[in-house]
Amino acid sequence: MSLTRRRTAAALLALPLALSATPALAHGGSGGRPRSRTLHIAGDSTAAQKYADAAPETGWGMALPFFLGHGLAVANHAMNGRSSKSFIDEGRLTALLEGVRPGDIVLIQFGHNDEKTEDPARGTDPYTTYQEYLRQYVKGARARRAEPVLVTPVERRRFAADGTASPTHGEYPAAMRALAAEDRVALLDMQAISLARWQELGPDGTEAYFNWLEPGESPNYPDGRQDNTHFRPEGAIEVARLTARALREKRVLAPRDLRRLDSEVPAEWITWPQA
Repeated sequence: MSLTRRRTAAALLALPLALSATPALAHGGSGGRPRSRTLHIAGDSTAAQKYADAAPETGWGMALPFFLGHGLAVANHAMNGRSSKSFIDEGRLTALLEGVRPGDIVLIQFGHNDEKTEDPARGTDPYTTYQEYLRQYVKGARARRAEPVLVTPVERRRFAADGTASPTHGEYPAAMRALAAEDRVALLDMQAISLARWQELGPDGTEAYFNWLEPGESPNYPDGRQDNTHFRPEGAIEVARLTARALREKRVLAPRDLRRLDSEVPAEWITWPQA
């Protein structure tokens, strides 16, 4: 074989190796290793970080890292009492987007406080202003080459007299579903998923998941509490698990990105830092 033909053959043999290396390098990181990604949470009190003065109240965003594999982090920007409107008006979306990098994921869960239409600072209309505000999150994430994921609001604990779990969010989940279909945004239908889970557990089984406390059970709630919106650690862990499964089913994350989906996560893993 001539020198020229030998060089050509060697080049052809090396070509697949070069092509296979290119995608890894494109993800950044030294040595072609993919860099870590972050899941940014925009949401309300059901997802938010809680502190020692609120324990045992727990946001599901606090438990989500237990179900994520190596290379995935959580930036929890969810804040008590915020709606899709007030989160933007207070500059919180701008602050969130400043930390978003290409390849990241932005989870967008609002609805609980958008329903408070008597409050002009927070209330929105499902098929007009609610969708308009949600589109700003979607556009902001896409502008930064991140993936927006719409998350319908997790359900409250409400049961009819016959023990049927009842929806509480009116037209907001349907409006979000319609927006996701129209703008081709990944959707985690946590309203439907959580409602089905509460139905499985029933009125008695769900009580331990929500922030129900007897008088004297917690120094933060000396008179006790009957809260059917916010979670205790067990409930936050369950909602985070359901969210992680939905991320896999919608192919936002790959199976290798997740862990413990079918394993016990002890409530003792939840901790509340000082404010």
